[in-house]
Order: sequence, then C-alpha cells, then structure tokens
Amino acid sequence: MGLVVAAAVASACGSSGPAESGAGEIKVWALEDPVLNPIEQKSIDSFKAQGGNASLETFGNDPYKQRLRVAIGSPQAPDLFFNWGGGNLKEYVDAGKVADLTALLDENKAVKDKFIPSVLDGATLDGKIYGVPMRGMQPVLLFFNKKVFAEAGVEAPKTWDDLLALVDTFKGKGITPIALAGTQAWTELMWAEYVLDRFAGPEVFKKIRDEGPQAWKDPTVVESLSKLKELIDRGGFGTNFASVGYDAGGASTILAQGKAAMHLMGSWEYTNQLGQSPDFVKAGDLGWVAFPTIEGGKGDPSNLVGNVSNFYSATSGSKNLDAAKKFVTTTLHEDSYIDALVAAGDVPPVVGAEEKLKAADNADYTTSIYQMVLDTKNFQLSWDQDLPADDATFMLTQLQEFFLGKVSPQQFVDAVAAR
Repeated sequence: MGLVVAAAVASACGSSGPAESGAGEIKVWALEDPVLNPIEQKSIDSFKAQGGNASLETFGNDPYKQRLRVAIGSPQAPDLFFNWGGGNLKEYVDAGKVADLTALLDENKAVKDKFIPSVLDGATLDGKIYGVPMRGMQPVLLFFNKKVFAEAGVEAPKTWDDLLALVDTFKGKGITPIALAGTQAWTELMWAEYVLDRFAGPEVFKKIRDEGPQAWKDPTVVESLSKLKELIDRGGFGTNFASVGYDAGGASTILAQGKAAMHLMGSWEYTNQLGQSPDFVKAGDLGWVAFPTIEGGKGDPSNLVGNVSNFYSATSGSKNLDAAKKFVTTTLHEDSYIDALVAAGDVPPVVGAEEKLKAADNADYTTSIYQMVLDTKNFQLSWDQDLPADDATFMLTQLQEFFLGKVSPQQFVDAVAAR
C-alpha cells in the first residue's frame, strides 16, 4: 500500500566479520517517526540498563531504502535494521545478508510465543524466521459512515452481493458509494488484494511472490479482477476518483462529510479521522467491518491484508551479532515497550494485550483490530511490499490503468506476467 506508517531505531557500528559476543555498540537503523522514535529509543535505553550498548539512527523513507541497499554488504552496515518483512526482506535474505533467527527464537520459546503467529509469519521465509516484530499491526478494513447508512436504512456489507446492492442504493441517493483516492495506486491495490484473497484464497498471490511473474497467469487472477471491474463499472467509486487524493480534504474527508458511504483503508484511517474530522469520530459515526465475503470463494473470511507489522532483522556479517540477538529477545516484548506502543495508539503484535488496550483511549477500535488479527487465518503483507520493488512499481502503474478502464483484466495479467 505504498503507505507505510513507520517507526524506527538505530545503533552501533556494524562491520563485516565473524559474529562474536563483543560488547561493541550495536547500530539500529530505522525510519523517522516523531511519535514512535521516542518509543524505540525506550527499547534502546532498556537494553543499556541491562548492560547492553546501542544507539538509534533514523532516516526518511526513500533515503532509508537506498542507504540500506548500499550499506548492507559493507563495513558500514547496521547491526539491526528496520524492514517490512515479505519480499522487502527476502532480497536481503537471498543475498545472504540477514541472520537466521529461528534457532534463537526456538531457544527463547517464551519470547517467540509472545508474538502473534500470523504477524511473526511476516518475517518468515521458507520456514525460517528472519525478523522480530517491533511495532503495531495495520490491517486494511472497510470503514463506513454510520449516519449515512442509517439514513439509507441499510447495514454494512457482509457479502460481495451486499456491496454491489449498496452501490446502487447510494448512487440513487446522490452519494458516492465508496471513496477512493485514485491519484495514489496503493489505495486501489487494497481492492485487488482483498478480491483475489476472498475469491481464490491466499495461495495464489503467495505463488506469484515465490515463483515469479509467470504465476500471475493463474486464471483466478483474471476472474477476480473481472469481479472488481464489475464494481468499478457499476459506479462503486463514482466518476471522479482519479482526481481524489488521500491527503487532507481527500477521500477521508469525503467519508466524514457524508459525501461517500464507505472507504477501504489501512487501520491508520481511524487516527487520520481523529485528526482531520474529530467530531465525526466522537459522534460515533465512524464504523468499520471486515472485507465482505465472495460467494463460492476459497478465501477464509477472517483473512486480512495490510501491513502485518514492521520488523528488526540482524545483518549476518555483524561483529556484534550476539548483542543484536540479545536486543531483539529482551526489549521488544517488555511491558514498558508494549505500554508505550498502546499509549501512542498502536495495536501491539503480542498476545495478551487485551487488557492494556481496553484501558487505553479508543478501546472499541483498537480491541476490535486486535481481535481480528488474533482470529485471522492469514495476514497478507501488502503486495507492493511483498514483491521486488521494480515489479511492485510496474504492477501499481498497470493497476491504475485498469481502474481507469484503459486495460482489461486480461491485459493487466499479460503485462505483469511479462516482467
């Protein structure tokens, strides 16, 4: 989804060489985030209090990705680095630059069991664990305007047919059925991800990720995109979505003002609405539900897509590898760290967080997010993070063309399969 609401940390100097249990300062790299960086600093302070040595260094999103790509095989590589899991992490794993943490977590079973399995899976490749979750979970939900729904005498959709019927209902009332920030392709990607999942199950995309572009030719991809095209052609997103953005005054505002009835977005939408349209949220008019089921579809209705979490991974060549491993098994599940995430509005990726969430602000929302993740059979990382960067960029470009009606479902598949 292109949008990664991130957080990060950084410490000590990593240089290539054999792992040793030296007491050198571990260097942790991560993204700049004014809310979450202080929390990540807490984990470093906690590590220092336990006799460790670490420091925090943060970067903007795009500079970070380029800096990491250049540094990871050099003496300037960090000892721990922030990442999104999935394909974003896989390229470094395939290059032999990331330490396998499987045995470490098996030895520290109490730590491993603290993390929600579907989230830990986000950094698991070929059965091996290469990262430890270090911030909140961000599934994509279908948000809706309760007031608009009540005035129309309808309920939130449970099935795809329900959704199509609602499109007709709201069009008849002069309301855009679904807000869509079509200037940014990652917002359209959420629809493609969920429709394929609900129709064909998660295995189809996993095959694309693991076996390469030719796997896009699975016939269920064209079939699912044909369903999505039906929604577009029916007027589900109105006629002006290509000029709508996600920033202030965009899709979120249209929903809050009752000019649109629904909005598929990552869980950060709640925070955005609190900031942009606080009266809308405080009045209890913001609702949210899981993505609808598709009749006859193979995907489990509990399946989620979105940003599973973010992870810390250790570079395999770090001379401070033992210290880096100690960091990820002693600080990221501590009560003080989890409490700080909850206070910041994050939904932590650990089991047993229910009471902490119930006692914090916006408990109805955060506890429902938490329960969805606990119940999910599969939590799929956003495709644009799970695929190689060049493939993801091309896919997003083709997807915008598809939403605009410039390419058919088959033409989309032909294009992305030819990469």
